[in-house]
Amino acid sequence: MKYKIFVSGAQKELKNERFAVKELIEGNVLLKEYFDVFLAEKVSLDELSDSDIYAGLFWNEYGMVPKDAVSATEKEYLLAKKEGKEILVFIKGSDESKRDKRLKTLILKIKDDKFGHCYERFENTTELKNALFNSLVDFMKKEGIIGKNIFDESVCKNASLSDIDEEKVRWFLRIAKEKHKFPLSLDAKVEDVLVHLNLLNNGRPTNAAILLFGKNPHRFCLQAEVKCIQFPGTEVEKPFTSYHIYDENLFEQIDKSVAFVLDAIRYSLARQEHTVQVKRQYEIPLFAIQEAIVNAVAHRDYNNTAGVQVMVFVDRVEVWNPGRLPDTLSVNDLKKPHTSHPYNPLLAGPLYLADYIQKAGSGTVEMMRQCVAQGLPEPEFVSTRWEFRTILARDIFMESIVNKLGLNDRQLRAVKYVKEKGRIANKEYQELVKVKKRQATDDLKGLENKGIFYRIGVTGKGTYYILKGHQRGERGTKGANNVLTNGSNGVNLAHKMAHNQLRREN
Repeated sequence: MKYKIFVSGAQKELKNERFAVKELIEGNVLLKEYFDVFLAEKVSLDELSDSDIYAGLFWNEYGMVPKDAVSATEKEYLLAKKEGKEILVFIKGSDESKRDKRLKTLILKIKDDKFGHCYERFENTTELKNALFNSLVDFMKKEGIIGKNIFDESVCKNASLSDIDEEKVRWFLRIAKEKHKFPLSLDAKVEDVLVHLNLLNNGRPTNAAILLFGKNPHRFCLQAEVKCIQFPGTEVEKPFTSYHIYDENLFEQIDKSVAFVLDAIRYSLARQEHTVQVKRQYEIPLFAIQEAIVNAVAHRDYNNTAGVQVMVFVDRVEVWNPGRLPDTLSVNDLKKPHTSHPYNPLLAGPLYLADYIQKAGSGTVEMMRQCVAQGLPEPEFVSTRWEFRTILARDIFMESIVNKLGLNDRQLRAVKYVKEKGRIANKEYQELVKVKKRQATDDLKGLENKGIFYRIGVTGKGTYYILKGHQRGERGTKGANNVLTNGSNGVNLAHKMAHNQLRREN
């Protein structure tokens, strides 16, 4: 039996891309055995109903619109969704200025759909073929046509017990015994420890053993690394403020990645009650940062050649890892207590015993609780077909939140400017958005009234505006502004005010 792929998309605009799909299927030894392709030349809903997979290609054109005001492309997508087809969507380019408004609306519907559609962007036919190939391989795995290699339990090629770091094993024994009463003695043989943790396969170290306790894991698993990047603004851009790659054992990858983030974000010093000592309070709860990075390292797909990425922007921290949630879990499930479904159980076990992983299903819930308690938005979780992302707001002025406050485009540009530059004066605002002084004054006053900007000074050249909550004395580490505040709970009053403003707006 072959699965039939129905290819939909504007015929003239995407002629080359449509034939690239056909060329890939018919020219690949594996794919041609399991798939046939149908290139729709006109509205052909009967052919679609007879197909198993809908592949939608979109660029700029919405397509010809008949009397019922819905293009053939949209009709085909809606039918595929109604009939429960496997839906693969590929969007060409990222320039939205030339894209038809109706197509933009359709793409937003597809992107925001909760049915788990494949949604990929591409720039050329080579990228399209690669994305389609990966999607079809994933489909075949799901259908049980081809099996999946269990990475963590497989023997690590060319590795032996001499590649295990005994000092790291001794460290693990001390922590596991203290935290979880690990049964083996502190002087147990390395081989016995690995056997107890199921990290040997026929006497040879598994991939999990090398990743956790290897002297040089990167020698065997090039994809086992975390790239940490700090950006100067709110977008991915060069030059980077800081950039490091960590490729040691997983414990060290996690520790160093967490330290990288803490070094880049702001913190407050809160005096502790009944003592002269002060406690450092980071603008993102430490637990949330650790949990996001641990989850990315522990639950990623190691069969994928990509690494984990930790990206620090001026308004948020994003942690990306290859792989996706299991079919038994949804993003909404992460926001409530849930059962544990470790992607790499042989990695998750030792990480739990070393106190890196929380008990089943509690970590993401605790992340949310701590962020909200600190006056921050809940973490965002995004699961696509090929990757999982955790997004942690550094304050409540993240773009996705500020966009809900009813600001005009000029004011949105000003918020972005202040995030990156630290401050803005009236004259700078006039030059930035090309308005006269009176309009600039009104716009800035509006931002102040909404609890977004805080004004320094009263009138005159020395007056400028900063983000509310950033008005205390500043200190710097790695180019970041570290805010020194007072108070017993570490939550800045201005953040509370702005947070309440956001709630009123919504």
